Amino acid sequence: MDAALFPLAEIPSPTRGVWDLGPLPLRAYALCIVLGIVAACYIADRRLRARGAPPWVILDVAIWAVPFGIVGARLYHVITSPEAYFGENGSVLKAFKIWEGGLGIWGGIAAGALGAYIACRRMKLPFAMTADALAVALPVAQAIGRWGNWFNNELYGKETTLPWGLKVYNWDTEHGRALEAGGQPIVLGVFHPTFLYESLWCIGVAVAVWLLDRRYRFGRGRAFALYVMLYTVGRFWVELLRIDDAQHVLGMRLNNWTSIIVFAAALVYFLRVRGPQEHVTFDDDGNITLVSPGAPAADEEPKALDAAAEPADEPADEPAEEPAPEEPDDRPAEAREDQEAKETQG
Repeated sequence: MDAALFPLAEIPSPTRGVWDLGPLPLRAYALCIVLGIVAACYIADRRLRARGAPPWVILDVAIWAVPFGIVGARLYHVITSPEAYFGENGSVLKAFKIWEGGLGIWGGIAAGALGAYIACRRMKLPFAMTADALAVALPVAQAIGRWGNWFNNELYGKETTLPWGLKVYNWDTEHGRALEAGGQPIVLGVFHPTFLYESLWCIGVAVAVWLLDRRYRFGRGRAFALYVMLYTVGRFWVELLRIDDAQHVLGMRLNNWTSIIVFAAALVYFLRVRGPQEHVTFDDDGNITLVSPGAPAADEEPKALDAAAEPADEPADEPAEEPAPEEPDDRPAEAREDQEAKETQG
């Protein structure tokens, strides 16, 4: 790198990303992923409780979603970066070394969603409601996880002289440390800290989705669609800065095309799907029931639908009394005629 390109200030990178605790290696990359998962579970739990779900039901979802997500993320990375694993100098065994880095968010979200769907079906927890709860949690997890790339000195951008440029070292991915010469780490150069750009963008996405969801109370997965749209916008411009090896299609990185396609799909979903925000209830056994919109609260008596069941406001009118029948007149005809004549003369 030309000495003229060295900035007056830069962000340092770690010279080590693995610490040996006896026989157990503690890898910063894995630690960042775990911390991101913990943060996501906490946030999603708070959001699910607010909609009536049992406490920590998100852990039952995570048991399915996290393994699915990690496998999916790794598969996406291996498929889209095949040279390192299937190329001339590649090794298939490296595909299993997740701790060396290489998790594709697109595969992670897709496979993680499948795992979450299976868990929700098993518990009768509305999947769309769970996705909306994760719409704030996932970008926070991504923001934390991106710092694993910083520890691994990877996924940086173009060279820069900006004061926030990132100093990057020649890196030994197998042992998780910087290569040295004369006892000093070998500096590769100063580059755009794309890991930091994406981390800050994800925090902004989380805040934006949280505020908009509080204002408009999105339902049926629309908050999740909003998260996807906002994230893909940021991912698109971050990808334009990156210089690491990647597959290109029509002159553009594959991840840029993926961002465009995913953004369009999320936008269509957001515009076409409508519906109220879902809420649930649960009993002492943890059985979850979806609350229909407009249903009475648990402490309210349902209104009678049959008007006949309600007491009348006024008593019904009593029927008019019929006149008593006249008694038959048993007198002789002459006596009746004399009586009628007297009444006429009177």
